[in-house]
Amino acid sequence: MQLDLQQISKTYSNGTRALSELSLSIGTGMFGLLGPNGAGKSTLMRTIATLQQPDTGSMRFGDVDLLNDPMTLRKTLGYLPQEFGVYPRISAERLLDYLASLKGISAKKERRNIINYCLEVTNLTDVRHTSVSSYSGGMKQRFGIAQLLLNNPKLIIVDEPTAGLDPTERQRFLNILRAISTESIVIFSTHIVEDIKDLCTDMAVLNQGQLLLHTTPEAAIENLEGKIWTTNISATELPDYQRRYTVLSSAYNRDNSLRIRVLTDIGMPEFRVVSPTLEDVYFAALQRSLTLPLQASR
Repeated sequence: MQLDLQQISKTYSNGTRALSELSLSIGTGMFGLLGPNGAGKSTLMRTIATLQQPDTGSMRFGDVDLLNDPMTLRKTLGYLPQEFGVYPRISAERLLDYLASLKGISAKKERRNIINYCLEVTNLTDVRHTSVSSYSGGMKQRFGIAQLLLNNPKLIIVDEPTAGLDPTERQRFLNILRAISTESIVIFSTHIVEDIKDLCTDMAVLNQGQLLLHTTPEAAIENLEGKIWTTNISATELPDYQRRYTVLSSAYNRDNSLRIRVLTDIGMPEFRVVSPTLEDVYFAALQRSLTLPLQASR
């Protein structure tokens, strides 16, 4: 199964151009969508989920035309937005039973079986009789996955799902997504580079509604081999270095000097070459978006 987007554009009534002629193809597995806040990620997620129509373009999921037949997609769609509202004082089991009924699972035995499966996959079986409103942030996110799995979706969209989670809950949440992506397309939108590095088989960088890069994490890192250099400078020197070089990032050392990472094909005596990271890829894509388009490539 493949999701194909062609020339998708969206401008809101206030004049904000959220998506600009975006074309993208996504296959089975975990797809990471990186971009800063305001890049257009949530607009793209809502558009793919058929919660809003694009101004121009086409979208297909396999044989399904999403613009002309959104209901067919919704039968096989799992969607977890940034804010997932829950009903207070209702247990996870009762709430999942209610949601399963809304999704058309009318047989009581079938609902019970799928609910048991969803609770087991998300490690919520032991708290199935506990009110969802009393769950921790990570548990609520896992419940969000449980509810989207009720209809055995083949296209799963999760929008900024790890924001606010502690490291343990974040890792548990990501492991669940990794497990379910083996048979489905999972689109994982985030601005946290670490979430993409070890999970995704495919990725893209989006900013200001434009697709800057489409590749695999491994290929993206390999493309920067020999091009990332570092040196230590004083904080007062940073503006000068930013004018002279493509400074991707900076971090303070223990002595309050700055360690900068620079993108360049030609090293300088004061720099030393270092291994590139996915964070370098991300910042390089954003930097280039300010000067010239970076063609989407794989």
